[in-house]
Amino acid sequence: MNFPLYRSRRLRQSAALRALVSETELSARHLVLPLFVREGRRLRRPIGAMPGQFQLSVDELVKEAADAFAAGVPAVILFGVPDRKDERASGALGIVPKAARALKRELPELIVIADVCLCEYMSHGHCGVVRGGRVDNDATLPLLAKAAVAYADAGADIVAPSDMMDGRVAAIRAALDRAGHRETPIMSYAAKFASAFYGPFREAAESAPKFGDRRSYQMDCANGDEALREVALDIAEGADIVMVKPALAYLDLVRRVKQRFGHPLAVYNVSGEYSMVRAAAANGWLDEKAVALEMMTAFRRAGADIILTYWAKDVARWLATLTAAS
Repeated sequence: MNFPLYRSRRLRQSAALRALVSETELSARHLVLPLFVREGRRLRRPIGAMPGQFQLSVDELVKEAADAFAAGVPAVILFGVPDRKDERASGALGIVPKAARALKRELPELIVIADVCLCEYMSHGHCGVVRGGRVDNDATLPLLAKAAVAYADAGADIVAPSDMMDGRVAAIRAALDRAGHRETPIMSYAAKFASAFYGPFREAAESAPKFGDRRSYQMDCANGDEALREVALDIAEGADIVMVKPALAYLDLVRRVKQRFGHPLAVYNVSGEYSMVRAAAANGWLDEKAVALEMMTAFRRAGADIILTYWAKDVARWLATLTAAS
């Protein structure tokens, strides 16, 4: 296949030819929209570090989800922002179940995913029970399982543990089964790294830790082989979908996980990835639409089946416009 007999550019000469040989499909059906919900009514509180994103009351959340669903986005994932926090994460049983019920009542075909973590609800901001200044893994598991069951009881279609406690998938699977939710899938944040890209999310969810950091339970960004072990453990414990988070800086692991396990695979296009592009676009340094679509295509090319992204509604509309134009 040597030049001039073979010319790679022959199949790039028109949009139709490029589409004919395109190796990677990107469509709205791959997208999940993250939403932040809190108590109140007619509330759309802007998130300063994430332009275009809001903390929403349940009524506004339903409107936002309906708008996304109409654009072709099939799923949302819910993060709760409680009015009060304590050391038992009791707020985890309040606003998210309320939001899930409202969504399933108004939009029964929408896939509702409930993030299962405790950091937003804990007074100290960590993802588990703190004892002696450290997160107690085993004491945290019952609280995570209780929250997952509450979300499934409220109608959540999928529960998604993001805490990175050892054994939490097995604990949640057992609790769901005992509660009669044997058909409720678990989407596990299986390889979740202690990343600097999470900064804006901590403002959105009001979940920054009050002391220390999360490196004792979230993964070291240097460790790829460990990520594969984490994914293997979660699959063995019953995870139906596994996730790599963040997405953009970990595409090598997205590829390795897909090739090794062939399991349904999600990625989270996290807040820092979103906000840095929005900031650059606001300064005229980048074309937001072009960059976002390129990123989404890269996630798919690397092996992701599901993309959690704050651009979900925008991407769905951009893709619809591109399809109509073609």
